[in-house]
Amino acid sequence: MKSGKQRRKEILRKRRARQSNTGHDEMRVLDPIPHDLIPVNAELLAPNNSYGVPDFVTRGYYVDRRFCCIDCGKEEVWTGTQQKWWYEVAKGFVYSTAVRCRVCRRKKQEQSAGSRRVHPQRIERKKQARKKSETEKSS
Repeated sequence: MKSGKQRRKEILRKRRARQSNTGHDEMRVLDPIPHDLIPVNAELLAPNNSYGVPDFVTRGYYVDRRFCCIDCGKEEVWTGTQQKWWYEVAKGFVYSTAVRCRVCRRKKQEQSAGSRRVHPQRIERKKQARKKSETEKSS
C-alpha cells in the first residue's frame, strides 16, 4: 500500500507526462496554417462580458473546425468564412460553435417556424373554449 506522498508523486508524474505528450500534438492538429487566411476584425465582434479573448482573435485568423452534428452524428466542417459571418455579421456569441449540419439546422428552423404558426391558433382555440365553458356555467 502506498502512502499519500507516494501516490501524489505518481499522479503528478502521470499528469506531467500527459501534458508533455499532448501539448505538441494539439498545437499541430488545432492550429494548421490554412492556405487562404480569413482575417478577424475584432471591432465587429459582439461585446461579451468576458476577461478572456477567444483563440481566433489572438491568432488573427479563422481556422476550419470539425464538428459532429448532435442530431444525425454526421461529421462536418465549420469553415472560416462561415465563422466570420457568424461572429462578425450575425453578431453571434464568440465562444459558441456550430453543433448541427446544414440539413439538420434547416429541419430545426422549419420545425420552430411551424410551431410559431400553430401556437397563435391554439391560443385562440383555448380562449374560445374558455368563453364557451364560462357561458355554460353562467346559464
